[in-house]
Amino acid sequence: MIAQMRDIVANELAPTATPDHAGGLAAALYAGRHFEFFTYGFADDAAKRPVTPDTLFNLASLRKPFEATLVALGTLRGELRLDDRLPKYLPELTGEYIRRVTVGELVAHTSGLLLPTDHPPWPNEQYDRAQFIGMLNAFAPAPGVAPGRQRVYTHAGYVLLQLVLERRYGMPIAPLFQQRILGPLGMTATCVPERGEDNRAIMDADWMQRAVQGYSDQGMAIGPIGDQQSYFDFPGTGQMFSSARDLATFVAACVDGRAIDPHLREALRLAQREAFRVDDRFGQAMAWETVRLPGVTVVDKPGGLNNASGYIGLVPARRIGIVLLANRGEYPHEIARYKILPALAQLIAPHGG
Repeated sequence: MIAQMRDIVANELAPTATPDHAGGLAAALYAGRHFEFFTYGFADDAAKRPVTPDTLFNLASLRKPFEATLVALGTLRGELRLDDRLPKYLPELTGEYIRRVTVGELVAHTSGLLLPTDHPPWPNEQYDRAQFIGMLNAFAPAPGVAPGRQRVYTHAGYVLLQLVLERRYGMPIAPLFQQRILGPLGMTATCVPERGEDNRAIMDADWMQRAVQGYSDQGMAIGPIGDQQSYFDFPGTGQMFSSARDLATFVAACVDGRAIDPHLREALRLAQREAFRVDDRFGQAMAWETVRLPGVTVVDKPGGLNNASGYIGLVPARRIGIVLLANRGEYPHEIARYKILPALAQLIAPHGG
């Protein structure tokens, strides 16, 4: 069966990562307690450095499930509540709208927030922390928008969630990830580095040698190797980096966490639980999206920038998960949601629990 599954994945991925595509692709499959890795193309076209399962990619919004897991873990341990309003942690939030928003609404994209950093045309400037708080305090919604009433995807909302978590726990987001998720899961190749003056991640030489050069979907190099682009100019707001191998460990914990701490296992499950029904087909969990397809429900998270694309997809009922990481913009990750995962799910009987 593993050979069949490997063929399904390889047959779908190979046409998306041919030599005429910029950069490369790393993918990981978890199924039946077994890992399979797939690699294509180059981490750096100019140096002809091939992609491996240990190549470090910019994760873009694949970072969000990690913040969501911190929230879920905090609720299970009684350290915070989903119905806590944000001024409990950030009393500087005094605006008429923002002071009504809760932690649960932030993490499930139902806050109603929609800031200049969330939609085109993208701003040219960066916002420091004080400017960000000012922007939040001045926020006024469109008619009919209210906290908890609608699903509006907001990157800025997750930057705000970072500030909430840092204030609640009294430490920066990177060590929070390390202490509460990455360390316990044995993930050794995932980090949120700080930005240097040239927007390049501050990482040691060994890590930088494993990092990708990012490309546009047209093949133009964008940013330096280790690019840390962000619309926010304060610590912890740059990109998370990881490898297909490390994210495969995260995926395995999400769908099959028998060997991990029970609190963390339950937090990973809680983060996947639908919190807001968008329509008959789609729902929103904590960062994760739920997609009801014929015969299978997929829980997933896409992410992307102009020079990076990523996808994590789970079928919890079959204990299957997949990771796609590409160092180019606009990679067609929908093939995993609509083709690869449904085809894999047909091969495996549902699990109880």
